[in-house]
Amino acid sequence: MATETGRPLRRDAERNRQRILDASRVAFAERGLGVSMDEIARQAGVGVGTVYRRFPDKEELIEALFLDGLAEIVAVAKEALTRDDPWEGLVFFLESSIEHQCADRGLKELLLSNGHGRDRVMHAREQIAPLVEAIVDRAQAAGVLRDDVAVTDFALLQMSMGSVIDYTVDADPEVWRRVLGLILDGLRPSRDGHCELPVGPLDMTQVACAMRDWRPARR
Repeated sequence: MATETGRPLRRDAERNRQRILDASRVAFAERGLGVSMDEIARQAGVGVGTVYRRFPDKEELIEALFLDGLAEIVAVAKEALTRDDPWEGLVFFLESSIEHQCADRGLKELLLSNGHGRDRVMHAREQIAPLVEAIVDRAQAAGVLRDDVAVTDFALLQMSMGSVIDYTVDADPEVWRRVLGLILDGLRPSRDGHCELPVGPLDMTQVACAMRDWRPARR
């Protein structure tokens, strides 16, 4: 591993850098991007000064960690456009991107907000938008998606699903699939019948669990 000057890091410095990245990856995935640099240092077993020497601010650390994750979302969107059935492509994109968000809370926050990341992260995010627009346009042109649906509706859909994931993860980490099934039915043009939901409903105890963790959004 080389530094920006081209000189290789000392072995112990590279070891510390990797420990910081590993600790950050776990912390951000589990708890989101609000994790402090002090907490990352504790989890990595290094001093906070060591963290700041390797990554002068948290945005640089976020960029080092999440470019690959954003690239995976871009790849998912591109694959969706190769599906023969435009509706299946749309469903594939939504399910796959939400699965990525379930696995990594930090990635979810990075996708759903614009408060984090530098130029390379912003560039990666900007690659996703035209691909989603193409997925939506293709499905509408095929008559399988309501023609009054706007591409911006999908940003709100992703934000809604992000909240569902956050508040039901302890009750049933898969119940978001049921909610997505209900949403997908609403996205289809008028037709007889409805799709079979892939997951059963929460019981009242699970609903109480989800409600216990709910908090109003900060303003």
